[in-house]
Amino acid sequence: MALPVNKPKAILADKGYDGDAVREALLLQGILPVIPPKANRKAHIPCDYRRYKDRNRIERMFGYLKHMRRIGTRYEKTALSFASFLNLAAIRRWLKDFVNTT
Repeated sequence: MALPVNKPKAILADKGYDGDAVREALLLQGILPVIPPKANRKAHIPCDYRRYKDRNRIERMFGYLKHMRRIGTRYEKTALSFASFLNLAAIRRWLKDFVNTT
């Protein structure tokens, strides 16, 4: 796995990544895997569901961004302009929730 420069403390993933090889690779690098076990797993592995709930917020944000056609189809030619439109979309989402509109 290619990791960013700053090593994360934990990685949130869905049940598709519930494999012994993935878990072992993360633990060897000192990263806590927060992955719920599959239903057919023989040995139960505990999962921090409190921390796993944050993954849902991230998934909802990606879903919101994909509904914006300009970002979903990536019309921008450069990485800077694409990142700028991502920032604008995130600000637009944030303003709706945190600013009084009356």
